[in-house]
Amino acid sequence: MKVHLIKIQSINKFAHDNIQSKKSFEVWLSILKRVDWDSPQDIMNTFCSADILGNSSNRVVFNIGGNKYRIICKYYFGKQKIHLFVKWIGTHASYSKLCQNREQYSVESF
Repeated sequence: MKVHLIKIQSINKFAHDNIQSKKSFEVWLSILKRVDWDSPQDIMNTFCSADILGNSSNRVVFNIGGNKYRIICKYYFGKQKIHLFVKWIGTHASYSKLCQNREQYSVESF
């Protein structure tokens, strides 16, 4: 199934505010346009450094730009598309702080 990315404007804003990240997010977005996923395992097969988060969160964290940035998305496999909802974007260091507080499962900053 093709990916329907929800809140792409959040990615664009982050890349605009953090100009050094722009190219890395462009690469990630270009890959999303071409994928065909049917299961969470397909996400992992496409992005080997991605992690499916536990606690029944239906969330995945993507490593962007050689692990400089992280993006948390909630996923939902619909009948004809997979929906990725952007939940959080930040630096690797900011993500580590989320993990210390176990907030990666519930953060809703976008």
